[in-house]
Amino acid sequence: MAASTTTPPRNSTFPFDLVRPELDRVEAAIREQVRAFDPAIEPYVAYVCNTSGKRIRPALAILVGGATGSVSDDHIKIGVVLELIHMATLVHDDIMDGATTRRMVPTANAKWGNALSVLLGDALFSHALTLATDFGSIDICRKVGRASREVCQGEIIQTQRRFDLSLGKDDYFRIIEMKTGALFAAATALAGLLSGVDAATEERLYGYGMKLGTAYQIYDDCLDLVGSEEVVGKTLRTDLAKGKLTLPILNLLESATEAQRTKLNKRILDQEPLDLPVVVGIAEYEGAIERAVDTALGLLEECRRDVEPLAGSVYADALVQITWFLAGLLDKCRR
Repeated sequence: MAASTTTPPRNSTFPFDLVRPELDRVEAAIREQVRAFDPAIEPYVAYVCNTSGKRIRPALAILVGGATGSVSDDHIKIGVVLELIHMATLVHDDIMDGATTRRMVPTANAKWGNALSVLLGDALFSHALTLATDFGSIDICRKVGRASREVCQGEIIQTQRRFDLSLGKDDYFRIIEMKTGALFAAATALAGLLSGVDAATEERLYGYGMKLGTAYQIYDDCLDLVGSEEVVGKTLRTDLAKGKLTLPILNLLESATEAQRTKLNKRILDQEPLDLPVVVGIAEYEGAIERAVDTALGLLEECRRDVEPLAGSVYADALVQITWFLAGLLDKCRR
């Protein structure tokens, strides 16, 4: 039976369980790529590869492969390429955020310092782009390169706009579509391309990935405010400390009283950390989180419509199920 796009499934398993054998192949392929580095570099790369990521992007590529025909070696390979790019961005993100833990272990910058970690991220980026040439397709190389460029540009713009009161919601969505949505969209669209889907289907798959990635980033932004480091396993509150104006904060600035907004604005203009007690003390704080969650849930509803034409296989069902799984995580952000 096809998964419902209007009601959440009952007693559903984790959406990626279906492709666990294929994800094991991804892990083996990543370990193989680690060995491609110089022996002096290999331990650093191995550490990063073993401590970062839920393998969301490879899982999406594999699921789309199954939903559009069958999973091939190319779907595994594109998942590995995109995961290496993602890991490179995590290394650089942790440096910029001053994060000290990720998945309960020290970050690369916490272990070896910023200088080495920057170069480590660069090495992962360049290796992933080199690996993409194995497809022998200029189109695939171009799209992988474009997605990588989008991620980097998104991070640059976000860094430029820290503590920037002129940042609006359109700017915010542009940033997170670039820094997070681009790799999700690359995973789903390129997997469809490798299956030989038509242009319209590839576009729908791109839209599904972009909206799923955007919703996931909104979830991550909410989690930074309401999550527990012990549960989440990474350094939180970095957005507040670094002046990143995420959707919950933009909602709060929009709905706060004039006096509260003035207080928040002064802290932002003075580039003072937006300490959590200051934010939580504003009456509209819970409503700001609620509205951010609702925005993400709306995006997930659109995702389900994007993949409706693929209905009819367990893989397509899993693509729908992912949206409900993320919706459940988002609901837990509500106070």
